Order: sequence, then structure tokens, then C-alpha cells
Amino acid sequence: MPISRNEVEHIARLARLELTEDEIIRFQRQLSDILDYAARLGELDTRHIPPTATVLPLRSVLRPDESGQPLAREELLKNAPLVQDGQFRTPPVMEDL
Repeated sequence: MPISRNEVEHIARLARLELTEDEIIRFQRQLSDILDYAARLGELDTRHIPPTATVLPLRSVLRPDESGQPLAREELLKNAPLVQDGQFRTPPVMEDL
């Protein structure tokens, strides 16, 4: 399934990537190959294979949730690059889309 140059440029813009001409051509080819491979996998007959989330045993990698003393606001904000009204201030992320 060939992907167009415009689609590669659109994906790059969404990912906020600036691509060179060579990268656009390379990614166009690579993304097309990935979609072709996914289409081939979709042709496999998997009716007799039960749905499986994982073949590995399930185990939690998270630590137990334990309550404790919260940090003071000043302590939390002291290393923040931008603070406004006692809160973290972040630059907007949805500009120019």
C-alpha cells in the first residue's frame, strides 16, 4: 500500500518533525513497506487461534500505592522552568496544526 509524499509530510507535521528531502523519500518507502507487511498479515487465516493478549505470565511491575506526606507546593515548584499563580506553566502544544 503506497503512502504518498503528502501523507509523509502530514505525519511529520503532526509529530513536529522537520524532514529533509532524503528523509521524506526514505520514510515514504519505509512506511509503505510497513503497510504492505501489515496487509499481508491481515490475509492470514487466524480463525482457529484464540485471542491472546500475551504469551508471558502476567505480573505487575508497579509498586504498591502507599499514601504519604505530600510535598509542599514551594518544594514542588522550585525547579519548574515556568510558574504562574502557584502552578506549573507550560507552553501551548497545539499551535500551527
